[in-house]
Amino acid sequence: MSDVILDAAEGPTIPVQALTEAETGPALDAIPAGAKAFAALSDFKGKAGQLLLVPGADGALAHVLFGLGAGGDPMAFRTLAAKLPAGTYRIARAPEGLKPDDVALAFALGSYRFDRYKAHGAERAKLVAEGVDVAEVRQVAHACALARDMVNTPANDMGPLQIETIAREIAELHGAKIAVVTGDALLEANYPAVHAVGRAADPARSPRMIEVGWEGAGRDKPLVCLVGKGVVFDTGGLDIKPSAGMRQMKKDMGGAAHALALGRMIMAAKLPVRLTILTPVVENAISGDAMRPGDVLASRKGLSIEVGNTDAEGRLILADALTRAGELEPALTIDLATLTGAARVALGPQLPPFYTDDEELAGQIEAAAKATSDPVWRMPLWKPYAEALDSDVAEIKNDPDAWAQAGSVTAALFLQRFAPSGANCGPWAHFDIFAWNPRNRPGHPAGAEAQAIRGLYRMIRDRFA
Repeated sequence: MSDVILDAAEGPTIPVQALTEAETGPALDAIPAGAKAFAALSDFKGKAGQLLLVPGADGALAHVLFGLGAGGDPMAFRTLAAKLPAGTYRIARAPEGLKPDDVALAFALGSYRFDRYKAHGAERAKLVAEGVDVAEVRQVAHACALARDMVNTPANDMGPLQIETIAREIAELHGAKIAVVTGDALLEANYPAVHAVGRAADPARSPRMIEVGWEGAGRDKPLVCLVGKGVVFDTGGLDIKPSAGMRQMKKDMGGAAHALALGRMIMAAKLPVRLTILTPVVENAISGDAMRPGDVLASRKGLSIEVGNTDAEGRLILADALTRAGELEPALTIDLATLTGAARVALGPQLPPFYTDDEELAGQIEAAAKATSDPVWRMPLWKPYAEALDSDVAEIKNDPDAWAQAGSVTAALFLQRFAPSGANCGPWAHFDIFAWNPRNRPGHPAGAEAQAIRGLYRMIRDRFA
């Protein structure tokens, strides 16, 4: 993405007054009478998202009034970025308590557009953010844009090879090592579940396991493992999805995109950790070699898995990846996956659930999410539902018995069976993200959305400071 956050102005800037409803009356009394009359005529009250472009005597844009409603949420400035015409702006007034870095990041996030397939991208408003760590803001904004670009790109241009290529570029940029196991070599390397899910795809889109390892902060630092589900397109397999359910399945690699983006943030900031990113990447295709309902799969952990439903494939590839994470004895493991529709039924598209049985980690995640206005909601690993995963023919099955109903919870309980554990492993958390805006809102265009990773970046920074 182009940089919309500037550390200095190259010419004149247009001032923006960001006002809460309570501040609007006194603020309007302090501006020139003509501008005040124009605001009254336009019924500007400082309501959330309200924008008023105030012309000067020559008719050109002189300054901007932007409403914050009750105020307090820096992410409101995503809306400002989306609504402003092209030009260079500065925040001349904002409520106390809003951090300039947060405002600048929100503006950058709100400027995002996916225009890869359009001949001419529109010019965007730019913000001069003096006194801000512009490099940090840009790194986080660029990482979020990377995740959104990956999710928005259709499957014909974002297959397993393309994700591998992006992972290689990130590794090379930050001096990390990368290893990739592809196709039938997955069986020799003991990733049988990844192979089983992806083997039906065309050979040019063969499954693969991508492992990025970074020790830039030192070999003595604690290890963080990020695991991301990378299903580049999910037909549902032989349990095929209806057309409406398949329409947006280009986004089913959102977990891999988020893991790579979060890893990029960590490496760019040189946080005091070692880092491993694990992304199993497959296409859940249909062919004569596709896995079938009723098949029993091997897994890296050694647990046999009955396939009750081929459309519950994400947890199968994550099982092998989480097992690999445990072999590395990480101090912290986080997996991100567009895993269940049940999570959307429970919490909707804007509030992704997370699961962990570690109370300290849960508190740190919640605090960081609040501090970054990157909302998540903790859901329970409800042990009585674990028996819904019992199989008559294998040690576990991938689709729970219908009586449990709690599809996101049972998916998390399935993953917990494979997550790192033991005295030498730190805690694990699972994020069931949506990675998508189903409707267009200013600053939140319909399409891909980066969820949870800004908060996770803050949490990891603070936990290992």
